[in-house]
Amino acid sequence: QVQVEESGGGLVQPGGSLRLSCVASGDTRCISALGWYRQAPGKEREQREQVAGVTEGGYTWYGDSVKGRFTISRDNAKNSVFLQMNSLKPEDTAVYYCKAGRVATQPHCVEAWGQGTLVNVSS
Repeated sequence: QVQVEESGGGLVQPGGSLRLSCVASGDTRCISALGWYRQAPGKEREQREQVAGVTEGGYTWYGDSVKGRFTISRDNAKNSVFLQMNSLKPEDTAVYYCKAGRVATQPHCVEAWGQGTLVNVSS
């Protein structure tokens, strides 16, 4: 089973930057893509928004609202993924979650979610 843990959130002014980190542990053979999601204040878990993702081969994708401002990267050797957030806006305020996608060809593997780290963009 895979476990993931996020860190790096905090309070930042609009226009500022933060770098989030996520480290995976456990059966890391089960990990395929790594991604970041966010849940805005007052929203339910089902309303989590896809922010960014990266495959083992380095292919990346981003949600439209963060393109050009956020950058995702991963270190396969350290089972880690990062999210560099620049030009932050108040609407970026949310709890950010790291997700480890499962290897689809391995039935025993399941996706893993972290507990989240809060990013508060405010003056």
